[in-house]
Amino acid sequence: MKAMTKRKQRKVNRREDFVTSMLLLLPYLLLFSLFIAIPVLVAIGLSFTYFDVINTPVFTGVSNYISLMTQDEIFLKYIIPNTFKYALIVGPGGCILSFLLAWLVTQIQAVPRTVLTLCLYLPSMVGTLMIQVVWKTIFSGDQRGILNAFLISHGWIEVPVNWLLSPDYLLTVMIIVALWQAMGIGFLAMIAGILNVNEELYEAAYVDGMKNRFQEVLYITIPSMKPQMMFAAVMAIVNAFNTGWIGPALAGTNPTPAYSGNLILNHIEDYAFSRYEMGYAAAVSVVLLLMIAFFSKVAGKLFSEKG
Repeated sequence: MKAMTKRKQRKVNRREDFVTSMLLLLPYLLLFSLFIAIPVLVAIGLSFTYFDVINTPVFTGVSNYISLMTQDEIFLKYIIPNTFKYALIVGPGGCILSFLLAWLVTQIQAVPRTVLTLCLYLPSMVGTLMIQVVWKTIFSGDQRGILNAFLISHGWIEVPVNWLLSPDYLLTVMIIVALWQAMGIGFLAMIAGILNVNEELYEAAYVDGMKNRFQEVLYITIPSMKPQMMFAAVMAIVNAFNTGWIGPALAGTNPTPAYSGNLILNHIEDYAFSRYEMGYAAAVSVVLLLMIAFFSKVAGKLFSEKG
């Protein structure tokens, strides 16, 4: 009888714990469903329809995906190459740059470290303002542009280059600006990870024969902060694929000249808010979601605790 009573009591306790846990998770589940899960499901559903915002969506099957992969010349010729070039440079490049700067910042005293961290993090918060005020001045297409003035004064060019409207240079300028503002939340996570590495590990490694700071970073720092590096890598990948405002902000138009600075997010905005083909835009957004999920999975494999 006592054993049965104890089993019943354990069942009651487990049930109460489950109910308590669900009540605690309920606000998160509601917000997650409202702002993430439901919109994603709606987008997936709309991707199989023709929807012009005004009329009722018409089911078209996979025709949007077929058109995207076989008939959308702009997507295949410009958007995909631009997006992959941009993401593969800005994503890993931003992550590596974040780690290097985070490691350098952690080597100095607390007060200057705080000031430098704020200075490096600031561009990620004021990117649009800095593009309008600073980067457009640097890459201005006339002789008053800082870069043109510098190159002309040294005799390297004779005629000013229109950096922001030339299809040959716009994407490169976008990558430079994106790397400049890559010190986002992942940068702060890396600083926290480096500062929390156990100092005794460094001491033990030097006793065992470690010879220099490079070995210290390679064998102690990086393995000890894999969770922070995975978080930073995923954030860098997501930001790289989801950054669509830099090209139009620099060029002043969407689409950019000859689609040279258009990324997949700009393609979505073009079809959704200019052409009002919401079904097609939803199909492109689903493709973007799959791309982000794939590369995030790759980052997880590289920086997981088991890796």
